[in-house]
Amino acid sequence: MGEEIKSFLNHLSVERGFSDNTIYAYRNDLNQLASFVAETTRYQGDNPEWSTVDRNILISYILDLKERNYASATVARKVAAVKSFFGFMVADGILSSDPTENLSSPKVGKSLPKPLSAAEVEALLAEPAKDSTPEAKRDVAMIELLYAAGMRVSELVSLNTGNVNLEAGFVRCLGKGAKERIIPIHQQAVKAVDEYMVAARPRLLRGEEEEALFLNRRGERLTRQGFWLILKAHAKAAGIKRAVTPHTLRHSFATHILSGGADLRAVQELLGHANISSTQIYTHLTSEHVRQAYEKAHPRA
Repeated sequence: MGEEIKSFLNHLSVERGFSDNTIYAYRNDLNQLASFVAETTRYQGDNPEWSTVDRNILISYILDLKERNYASATVARKVAAVKSFFGFMVADGILSSDPTENLSSPKVGKSLPKPLSAAEVEALLAEPAKDSTPEAKRDVAMIELLYAAGMRVSELVSLNTGNVNLEAGFVRCLGKGAKERIIPIHQQAVKAVDEYMVAARPRLLRGEEEEALFLNRRGERLTRQGFWLILKAHAKAAGIKRAVTPHTLRHSFATHILSGGADLRAVQELLGHANISSTQIYTHLTSEHVRQAYEKAHPRA
């Protein structure tokens, strides 16, 4: 069963250009399914085939996920992975029929993101700025850049020094599916990144060949988990009571610039969303801004 999973993941990577993070999630989801199938069909031998999987087994798998208290969104993602996998096997001639053809995915309601207020962002940025260590200057630069560009955390930590053009005021990053986008950044972010690169990064650097923009104390590329812990610590120190994740800053970026009058299509490009529907969730957060604009502009309001 593992060979088919490997072939599918290779297809996603080579032919469809999926990101490493997405492939990692698919691998975990499909290996979990394989373990469930092996346990469910163990009476048929030690090496069950995918051809033994029918709709009833898949329904049992979904019910097992729910009984184990997986969130609806997680179950929906796992079902989507399974559907893609079986569709691939049918298209590749490994299977003659698709047991997921009439399989329904769990309904997942779109929850509105909870952005930080402008005051909370200021407090968050002010926290590392209290110090002058290389790590503090790095943290200010990272948070400023993430909020200025609305990047995903994986895009932030993947940046190399050559991906920022401070003179022109933009950052170049690779998003999902290795799609490149150029994002303008404001002068405060430019200043923070410049100060980090001039005064802090050389002090963190251990090897001249390291291209990563943001470095940890060992002089290596900072990881997503490392940045998350840094952000969590600064948010707590700033007195922000609720959870703050890298995605919180991305949500805040989108909400604040939409509230400021940015065009939805422009925000879609900045965020790197393939479909406008992914961006439209933020319009719910700017309804008050729209109402104020309406009442100000309409002659009868």
